[in-house]
Amino acid sequence: MRSLLLTSAALLAFAGAAHAQTAPATQPVAADENPGEIIVTATKRAQRLSDVPIAVSAVTAESLQNSGATDIRQLNQLSPSLLVSSTSSEAGAGVARIRGIGTVGDNPGLESSVAVFIDGVYRSRSGVGLTELGEIDRIEVLRGPQGTLFGRNASAGLINVITAQPKFETQGNAEVSYGNYDYWRVAGGITGGLTDKIAVRLDGVYTKRDGFIKDLTSGRGLNNRDRYLLRGKVLFEPTDDVSILLTADYASRKEECCASTYDTPFGTTTRDASGNVVFLPNANSVLNILNQLGGNIQIADRYKRETAITPGRGYQSDVKDYGFSGELNWQFGDTKLTSITAYRDWKVTSGQDADFMALDVLYRPGGAKRQFRTFSQELRLNGTAFDDRLDWLVGGYYADEKLDVTDNLAYGADYQRYANCLVVNGLSGVAASIGLPGLLSTSQPGCISQTVAAAIPDVPALAGLRGPARLFAGLTVPGLFGYDAVAAAVGQPGNSLVGDGLNDRYRQNSRNYAFFTHNVIDITDKLSLTLGARYTNERKEVFANLASVGNPLCGAIQTNPALAGLATLPCVINNRVNGAYTGIKKEDKFSGTVVVSFKPTDRLLTYASYSRGYKAGGFNLDRSALLPSAPNINQLTFEPETVNAFELGAKLRGREFNLNIAGFYQEFSNFQLNTFNGVNFLVENTTGCKTALAANGSCAPGDTKAGVVSKGVEIEANIFPIDNVVFNLGLTVADTKYRKPLVGLNGRPLPGALALLPGERLSNAPLYVATTSFAWMPPIGDTGMSALFYVDMRYQSEIRTGSDLFPEKTQQGFAVVNARVGLNGKDKRWSVEAWAQNLLNEKFTQVGFNTPLQGGGSAGLVERGLGTVGNTLFSSFLGEPRTYGITVKTKF
Repeated sequence: MRSLLLTSAALLAFAGAAHAQTAPATQPVAADENPGEIIVTATKRAQRLSDVPIAVSAVTAESLQNSGATDIRQLNQLSPSLLVSSTSSEAGAGVARIRGIGTVGDNPGLESSVAVFIDGVYRSRSGVGLTELGEIDRIEVLRGPQGTLFGRNASAGLINVITAQPKFETQGNAEVSYGNYDYWRVAGGITGGLTDKIAVRLDGVYTKRDGFIKDLTSGRGLNNRDRYLLRGKVLFEPTDDVSILLTADYASRKEECCASTYDTPFGTTTRDASGNVVFLPNANSVLNILNQLGGNIQIADRYKRETAITPGRGYQSDVKDYGFSGELNWQFGDTKLTSITAYRDWKVTSGQDADFMALDVLYRPGGAKRQFRTFSQELRLNGTAFDDRLDWLVGGYYADEKLDVTDNLAYGADYQRYANCLVVNGLSGVAASIGLPGLLSTSQPGCISQTVAAAIPDVPALAGLRGPARLFAGLTVPGLFGYDAVAAAVGQPGNSLVGDGLNDRYRQNSRNYAFFTHNVIDITDKLSLTLGARYTNERKEVFANLASVGNPLCGAIQTNPALAGLATLPCVINNRVNGAYTGIKKEDKFSGTVVVSFKPTDRLLTYASYSRGYKAGGFNLDRSALLPSAPNINQLTFEPETVNAFELGAKLRGREFNLNIAGFYQEFSNFQLNTFNGVNFLVENTTGCKTALAANGSCAPGDTKAGVVSKGVEIEANIFPIDNVVFNLGLTVADTKYRKPLVGLNGRPLPGALALLPGERLSNAPLYVATTSFAWMPPIGDTGMSALFYVDMRYQSEIRTGSDLFPEKTQQGFAVVNARVGLNGKDKRWSVEAWAQNLLNEKFTQVGFNTPLQGGGSAGLVERGLGTVGNTLFSSFLGEPRTYGITVKTKF
């Protein structure tokens, strides 16, 4: 930390302001003005960006339009410390990270590390905010803990979206875009005054596009777009001191997302006779079994963007999102009262081919549901005292959220056949070692050769091979093979291995309230002290009703020692934990901030800050966390995450440039991690240990410490060398790592699936990110017309894209380039633009994952002696390919 802070201090002379701003294109700038200065509300006060002692990126509407950004995911190009990615469903499963920290996965029980606010209203999860933005004014990305003013789930930072406001002057805009993949986007808005005290605004967006991934089974495109947004606002200003803003919006999506592609090369990692780690290409028995059974797994380059899913299956994603809010601002004397009342209702109904292949193993038939219904109320009083030496703010917040989840994961028609083959595959190696190859035979009943099974000698040493082989081969129960024979042997003839599936329902009621204060004290004309504190009280109550459909054999197999070897393919739906569960979790936490800022001149601001953030604990809404032997609700709980953050920064506002630098050091305790191991979703609070671990991998509870550290430097600059030219530059160096040694909550040993984490960088946390953009908007003679030439680029270094940090999920460093050229009419009354996103067609993976129930282990585990075989089939959710098109705009 000491070297980091010294480095930051040495760089303070290069202080700065915001990244990704765009100067007015056609108006000359006075000698003492800064063309990039904008007003932000990062401290819930309107301030010049260069006067805010917080690390903030402010992105204007024009910058977003030039970059082609239409939702929060595309902010990546303009804010180097931000990374937004999509996983198994864009509807709620998007992950936002700041400085390498974010909530991983799509478990709805986990809150966001990066909060999303739209027009002052909190969105329940960061993925819920991944929607069309419509017409906006600006977006602010606040880096580091922001819990004092924005609440409990901004431990890494937040994204604050401010949409376009009503105006009393009549104005309107419309645009139409068309591009490859049959992309259409139509957007428009109109605003004006109904009276001299009432103004209204209406915006709408409709987007449709073919899918990027081709399903070879049906021939259709997957990961498509079909969505729209409507938003209306009414502004009422009865007096000069009172304004009331009413907002209503409705958004809809009906899409097929998200399909993946398989990673290559396929093979098996193991050790040879000498103990050396070796990779055996084309030797993955799981892959061979799947394709022989009809899996049709595509073994070509993943970036051919082809997959083959089960006939009749898909990736249904039907989202309805609406809400209402009312904002009152009342200035009386030196005091301002602000009230924001809001209600949000977000619901997704989904279906999924959960095995991601043509073999019918796992699926969700449709009707899986997640719904957030949230009421919130915020009150703030803000004013000044002592001749404006004190800028004080006090407030309160209340939120009531109801979360309903229905999961209907089902086993497909080929599940038991596939399970038969995996059991026999596990036996075939032993058979081959005694001179009996060919035990596995996918074309025969039970996936086994009767001839080879019958030839196994009846000797005690081979009892563990002979008994299961003969049972599966129909030699023990005549006429029945595989798990059908097992069912008869345990007295449950006719029952399948796993039944039909599950129908799990969760209801979580969350209530939290908070009181907060944020005060800026001007000690002198140049030196200020900011003191902020927040108390949050959280209560969550969960009701879970877990039910499996059918009468599966899994329970009988798992409780019968004689049959334990036949549970090779895990029972994803464990009927032994069926039942009703209820639980209540209460917590209260203090968070806050202390900032010392020094402004030696009007153009230079330096600051040092400490902040404490908090992210709520809760319940893991997934049955896999329950222990079959003695399930109880406490096994679903996880604890709150806290962060202590230190920052040094400075901002320099020149006449032709802005420059910003911040050095940061952040420690996260009880860091909440969610990972998928190919079978189950694991949620763990990770912590460090001050001493060496015990033999079992545990740490004494009194010796634990923060488990994740994020430290680094951020530099952002805007340069305006001449009229109509803007350069934006950004660099983030963020070393975000797990501590070593690393343990779970209260010092318990880490699960085996997380064995690669200690000492390593977090998933999707690049060490280096660089962004740049160039905009030139030259006038064309005296015609009043102008041109537009724009390009931006984001480069990020190597990352691991899976939260278990398996090396097979590595994404090498890459760069994405966007470009736009255009012609504008007089006063920009019309414009025509040609554009390209991902101009160079860079191929990259957003998230890699263990394809469900398809192998196990990793090369990383084998190399560290933590496993003997790694034959998992990995899949990826890919970044978007090159897109291009044309946009026509008009306004009045």
